[in-house]
Amino acid sequence: MPETKSPHILNTSSNLLGFCLIVMTSLKIADRTEAGLLDELTGIASVLLMASCILSFLSMRTVHAIRSERLERVADVVFLGGLSLVFIAILMIAFHFVA
Repeated sequence: MPETKSPHILNTSSNLLGFCLIVMTSLKIADRTEAGLLDELTGIASVLLMASCILSFLSMRTVHAIRSERLERVADVVFLGGLSLVFIAILMIAFHFVA
């Protein structure tokens, strides 16, 4: 059986999901209403990363090779979308685009 990326996607996306939840919780605790865009970005990234977790898990659990590969490819693309949004959120925080 060829080497799959699904375990790596699952591990990394769940870690990044935790990061997004910490950022969203920090914004809520600090009552940062002006950080609306950052809140929206991390919320969307969280949804994408959770979808990536689910898809990669299903890819590992599926017994049909073709379906497993398809799920893995979709999980990979969704993960890249979530990762891109996390990158934008980090840039916003690092360069003080959020007051």
